[in-house]
Amino acid sequence: MDLLPPASEAPAGGGAVGGRGMRRGVGFRSLKLVNVSMEEALPAEPVGVAYGRLANGLTYYVRSNPKPRMRAALSLAVKVGSVVEEEDERGVAHIVEHLAFSATSRYTNHDIVRFLESIGAEFGACQNALTSSDETIYELLVPVDKPGLLSQAISVLAEFSSEVRVSAEDLEKERGAVLEEYRGGRNATGRMQDSHWTLLFEGSKYAERLPIGTEKVIRTVTHETVRNFYHKWYNLSNMAVFAVGDFPDTQSAVVISCKMPAGEIKTVKDYRDSLAESIFHCALNQRLFKLSRRRDPPYFSCSSAADALVRPVKAYIMTSSCREKGTVEALESMLVEVARARLYGFSEREISIVRALMMSEIESAYLERDQMQSTSLRDEYLQHFLREEPVVGIDYEARLQKTLLPYISSAEVVKFAENFSTTSSCVIKIVEPRAHASLEDLKAVVLKVNTLEEKRSIPPWEEEQIPEEIVSQSPVPGIIVDKVEHPGIGATEMILSNGMRVCYKCTDFLDDQVVFTGFAYGGLSELSEDEYTSCTMGSTIAGEIGIFGYRPSVLMDMLAGKRAEVGTKVGAYIRSFSGDCSPSDLETGLQLVYQLFTTKVEPREEEVKIVMQMAEEAIYAQERDPYTAFANRSREINYGNSYFFKPIRISDLKKVNPIRACEYFNSCFKDPSAFTVVVVGNIDPAISIPLILEYLGGIPKVQDTVQPLSREDLKGLPFKFPETIIREVVRSPMVEAQCFVQLGFPVVLKSTMMTEDIHYVGFLSKLLETKIMQVLRFKYGQVYSVNVGVFLGGNKPSRSGDVRGDISVNFSCDPDMSSRLVDFVLEEISYLQTEGPSEEDVWTILEIEQRAHENGLQENYYWLDRILRSYQSRIYSGNVGSTFMVQDEGRVKVREALTPQAMQMALRRVISFPCKKQFTVVILMPKSSRWNSLISVVSWSSGGFSRDAKILAGMAGALVLAASLWRYSRGALRS
Repeated sequence: MDLLPPASEAPAGGGAVGGRGMRRGVGFRSLKLVNVSMEEALPAEPVGVAYGRLANGLTYYVRSNPKPRMRAALSLAVKVGSVVEEEDERGVAHIVEHLAFSATSRYTNHDIVRFLESIGAEFGACQNALTSSDETIYELLVPVDKPGLLSQAISVLAEFSSEVRVSAEDLEKERGAVLEEYRGGRNATGRMQDSHWTLLFEGSKYAERLPIGTEKVIRTVTHETVRNFYHKWYNLSNMAVFAVGDFPDTQSAVVISCKMPAGEIKTVKDYRDSLAESIFHCALNQRLFKLSRRRDPPYFSCSSAADALVRPVKAYIMTSSCREKGTVEALESMLVEVARARLYGFSEREISIVRALMMSEIESAYLERDQMQSTSLRDEYLQHFLREEPVVGIDYEARLQKTLLPYISSAEVVKFAENFSTTSSCVIKIVEPRAHASLEDLKAVVLKVNTLEEKRSIPPWEEEQIPEEIVSQSPVPGIIVDKVEHPGIGATEMILSNGMRVCYKCTDFLDDQVVFTGFAYGGLSELSEDEYTSCTMGSTIAGEIGIFGYRPSVLMDMLAGKRAEVGTKVGAYIRSFSGDCSPSDLETGLQLVYQLFTTKVEPREEEVKIVMQMAEEAIYAQERDPYTAFANRSREINYGNSYFFKPIRISDLKKVNPIRACEYFNSCFKDPSAFTVVVVGNIDPAISIPLILEYLGGIPKVQDTVQPLSREDLKGLPFKFPETIIREVVRSPMVEAQCFVQLGFPVVLKSTMMTEDIHYVGFLSKLLETKIMQVLRFKYGQVYSVNVGVFLGGNKPSRSGDVRGDISVNFSCDPDMSSRLVDFVLEEISYLQTEGPSEEDVWTILEIEQRAHENGLQENYYWLDRILRSYQSRIYSGNVGSTFMVQDEGRVKVREALTPQAMQMALRRVISFPCKKQFTVVILMPKSSRWNSLISVVSWSSGGFSRDAKILAGMAGALVLAASLWRYSRGALRS
């Protein structure tokens, strides 16, 4: 089955000719193929970028790019990581990265951070760094709309390259932050990843040089050692600068990792091989997903991927999450599927589906080739410098994929299954909350599957029958009964004949994106306590059965080659559906919405059994997880002991009625007249409106329906913040001591000040986060990061009542320092309430907010969210355009009035004054436990298979491991 239409074929189901979306698609389909030989070398120098080497040895990559406008993505890359460290330097490469932001020849006491924040580059989001085994990368995303900002930002990279100051005082100030980052990685996930990494690279220096280093070195290394490392390795011939911008855990798991040399992509044949490798993993993942949705599945989820570990080595990694006591069964199933692929390969239909998926992805990239974000382009150039990955340009790459993909056969694809071999350089890891599987069990599974494969006793893959059409019978289109233009926001609103309200806004931010959300009032807060548990499971059960009239595994194949996805959410007060699609696949996205409203989810025994098993495993794991116990207790203290805020227990799960759960879900998406839908993106009304009328307007009216709920009809959550000071320590068993702190302060926004105070809350949360970070990390060096969160869901969204919620301050730290750091936080907030912030503080917050706003104005999701919030605003009275403008004027008014005194008064008004009279503190602390004696890591050398084969059995706290757990976890430390 060929899912790639010929160039002359019209888009499926389109019907219209000459539309905007169609012209975009034809632009890709009319691309000429390339005439190349497989031995032809790919360009060694990157395409589309000014690239070269200066006389001092520094390599540079510079490119002008307008996405986002007036922003530049900058990086400094150093080809030095932890693998070059000596024994007494373990962790020093990472310490240098920290010190770079702390003190240089021009900046002291984290003034670099303050300078960058003063121009709108928020710490963490826009200024960051990472250290891996092979390299260190510093990243900045800065505004360039004022003279001198770009040169100042580049001068910061210059400071990193050669001017980092390493004094004894600097090092002592930063030790605490590095130690806290070290402690943060010593949870169950971190320890298992470290063990896996060490075993995978056994016998090489990579095994002994994790980027975080050792606690001993972090605590005792001298500033002379750090300084010597910096001067030895940070030389310009080892570096490159990159400038792209607008210039002129919760379950048992199994992981199989197979190590191999990392090949280079130098020729067209190398590129073709990389495409075939991608097809292999994608086709295998399609099978793994379908197995997870069968009756009595061996695992809940499973996926396969290739990942670069360190410069000369990559690995194939297959990861699954499964039920407790199910790791052996999951392992067998994973090995059997790889063996099945080796024996029989993949069918032409399977390969066609994957081809279509990959062609859809490259088409999307090609259509948006002039709208790529600067950070994406910068990252491409980083990999060119660090790993010599070719940068051939999206135009040539699209033509190359279009030329090569149709001719990659199943025989070429299946050869990559040989890399998943248990007989060489393989590590198998199981993670269990309690030890069930033994090393002998794992050996037996490997031997069993190998024997089955040798005897060809594994049957071929059985394919499912896939329907041709999503909507089997075309609906009767609705009509427009009212239409209003809102020129202030560039949007058009329509009322359809079935009562549904649709507002659309045409944009040109991304050529290949349309996003939409529909919402209606009425959610979980309307339920009685007796029904609550069953109905909260409705979305989960329905999602596994299939909410669009088809099982998820069938729908996956039906959507192959299309970029359209739709999801649902049922919250406390609102139920909604949301979608993201290509303009050419808007019809498919709207068909899914039609199916959501017109098909019923009916629970079937096998699907319900799977869902309940997954939920049960998740609950068991949460009950063992110290952070879950901490979060649950924090909610109970801050939000009251109500069933809305209580965690679901196993005893609750046994009371769930799947039939009632599905009935509730069906009722949530039944009446079209209750819904308002907002559509934003690259839409041509001449093509899109007929589709909207057919699939949204065609949703039948509900007979004898009750009047849809309004804001005033909603039942509020039983929220009540404690009226006194509460301090509580939650003690939980831990293998290694960790500590997490949450301070909570009640928030009350008075209805008379709502329009302004809703904006003040955002400014105040960022002020608190910035100032507390300056105290706890930059002054005392005791934390790695600080997060300030805001919850404003304590009341129903009425038109007249006050809004209640809380502001929370969260950080992890040394357990022995927790109480003292809580006092520091309270002192800082008290100071801001009594003395107010400085002019510089206010300017910094204004710049950060303005830069985020400017970026948002160039994004479809930002406009979607703004229009939705206008519809949901308490001041909305039928005119979304005027509501939007009132909200925008409120933001501008607050910005213009934002002085140190205004922020001081707002901080007094929004939370209790003084803050020390009403707050909560919950601290997670370790306690000794029998768990310490249950942790074991055992390795086995498989003499019967290969002396290089290793299997690691890890018995630790339960967790779900992501398929790609290397580069951005233990393999690379982000600061």
